[in-house]
Amino acid sequence: MRGPRTLSREEARRGTRWLRHERSDEHVTGGDPHALEHLLATLDWRLVEASRPEIDAGGRLALPAGETLLVYVAAGSATAEGGSRVGCAVAEDAQLHPAPDSALVEGDALIAMGRADVRLESSAGASLVMARLRDASAAAHLLDVIPDVVSVYGFAALEPTAAALAATLGPGTTPRSGDPVICGLMATTVVLALLRAWTEAGCAPAGWPARSSDPHLAHVLEAIHRDPGRSWTLDALAAMATMSRTVFAERFRAATGAAPLGYVTGVRMAAAKALLAGATVSETSRALGYGSDEGFSRAFRRHTGMTPTAWRAGAVV
Repeated sequence: MRGPRTLSREEARRGTRWLRHERSDEHVTGGDPHALEHLLATLDWRLVEASRPEIDAGGRLALPAGETLLVYVAAGSATAEGGSRVGCAVAEDAQLHPAPDSALVEGDALIAMGRADVRLESSAGASLVMARLRDASAAAHLLDVIPDVVSVYGFAALEPTAAALAATLGPGTTPRSGDPVICGLMATTVVLALLRAWTEAGCAPAGWPARSSDPHLAHVLEAIHRDPGRSWTLDALAAMATMSRTVFAERFRAATGAAPLGYVTGVRMAAAKALLAGATVSETSRALGYGSDEGFSRAFRRHTGMTPTAWRAGAVV
């Protein structure tokens, strides 16, 4: 088990150390090079179930609407049919390129967003790892621009660590495979890596992951994500947007699907979960502006259903 280490000031402010990537953000669509990292930090999934289905030669597997499904191809090949689909590929030189949909082979991955019935078909058979996920993000509507199915070809070559996690999801694969906390962290990491690869490949719609076309709200959202530990109030946020409290609250909820202070809490909790992978509860509490560990622990438990100590124990195993 890794022990805690002292956080840098930048890590404490942004709380997204675990989402850092060795490559630059030059491929990210949008003006702010940190926008993707900020967006990923707001996203959160709960693992409902992990399984390892097989598709026989000439068979198919249904991916029903209503469920977010992560699929990793462990062996064989399969093709996704149904829904709107976008595929991205990585060449042998590790340069990303958009690509039309084609058969997914070993090491490829996809995520079905649950908006449409999708099926996987295989002519030669396939062994899959599949995770059923429940979106617990404070601003899930930010994913609305993502197609029904996103496929990343060469995922294992592009994200070997995330692919290794994907390969070990499911019953009986590791001593901790039955631990919902560990499996949830693993599945969320894989999904975030997949979405990042999809975006960096240039497959995301123009302007994504911008959070709002309203420049006043965009300024507020950027400030919240840049410094989630600041003592934000509704008055301060409304003043930053140069709006009255009532108008700001209405426009903010319409743009994000959340009340302003509720959104702030969601960003703080996303940052907290990242920070707890390498920091103590007290360090995380101070970094996020809480006056006491007890107040932070109550907020964290209300948001996640777990204590920070329990979450940290799972994150550092």
